[in-house]
Amino acid sequence: MKLLTHNMLTSHVKGVTQGYPLLIKATEVKVNEVDFNPQFVSRMIPKLEWGALVQAAEELGQKQDLPDQVVADYEKDEEFLRKVHRVLLEVEVMEGCLKCPESGREFPISRGIPNMLLNEDEA
Repeated sequence: MKLLTHNMLTSHVKGVTQGYPLLIKATEVKVNEVDFNPQFVSRMIPKLEWGALVQAAEELGQKQDLPDQVVADYEKDEEFLRKVHRVLLEVEVMEGCLKCPESGREFPISRGIPNMLLNEDEA
């Protein structure tokens, strides 16, 4: 699961009102090189919850020099876009789980795929 995916996931357990951002517990993280596409990264930045991205990168020990805030004129800042690209598209959780911050419900991640299915009593 890439952090781009994580940034868009939320807990839908019945009764949960604060199911975002999901906490990450990873037992296996891979960093795979992906071709850099500055236009894609630039278009994604306004759609991200920046604080959740920084928190997730930190939880995985992958924050490095990713800034706590989006920089001004980021579309023209290739160094910044490369940092975001790395965190969004190259860092991948292969094994672990996502945890709902309110209910504590854990959703397993296996072979890079998060299982967000709920039990009948949770829906």
